Amino acid sequence: MAEILARPESLTKVPFHYCPGCTHGIAHRLVAEVIDELGLAEKTIGVASVGCSVLAYDYFNLDMQQAAHGRAPAVATGIKRALPDRIVFTYQGDGDLASIGMGEIVHAAGRGENITVIFINNSIYGMTGGQMAPTTLMGQKTTTTPEGRTKDNGFPLKVSEMLATLDGVAYIARVALSDPGQVIKAKKAIKTAFTVQEKGLGFSMVEILSTCPTNWGLSPVNALKYVKETMTRYYPPGEFKKPEGEW
Repeated sequence: MAEILARPESLTKVPFHYCPGCTHGIAHRLVAEVIDELGLAEKTIGVASVGCSVLAYDYFNLDMQQAAHGRAPAVATGIKRALPDRIVFTYQGDGDLASIGMGEIVHAAGRGENITVIFINNSIYGMTGGQMAPTTLMGQKTTTTPEGRTKDNGFPLKVSEMLATLDGVAYIARVALSDPGQVIKAKKAIKTAFTVQEKGLGFSMVEILSTCPTNWGLSPVNALKYVKETMTRYYPPGEFKKPEGEW
């Protein structure tokens, strides 16, 4: 019997530990498929962050490095500068990237480091118990905002729009894993980001709107609806910056 759909070579056979309905697994697969299709596996180095994806080094069949909380862009910078012929990517959640790691991501982007960042935005701290994150939406209930986020807690950060203003950035896109059509668009953006790095054009990042059914208190199906109907209203998908001309 012909095999129609196989596990990407850049993923190991280790079962994911993620909660039912969490779309981290889909994001992992898309990254792995892109690396395989571009033929980059033998020269790719991934940097795992701290958070729900802390065990990413178990799932990617690639050379992987674990970074301290929020420091993945700094670690990736060191790897890329020491080994400029390698493809280097980070895989970070919104707590890791947009809170403790905000300084790291801003300055890596500002320097135009030729790395690729996969940024998972599920609008909440997942691993630590559902606290408010920098990306938590106004009115959204979390364990630290039980009545919903208000202006007293600050406003949600639009990281893609912010980083797109920096001169060192070559490519910034936001995608959503809310339905099959959006997943296809997500893969296209991820492939573009890795291609930008391969061509040496500068910093690239793909923000992925992802689900967290457990901490949102929703079923997997309703979590997908929440991404599509609520998150995308505040965080609209699209390309915010891309290289000019033919490349």
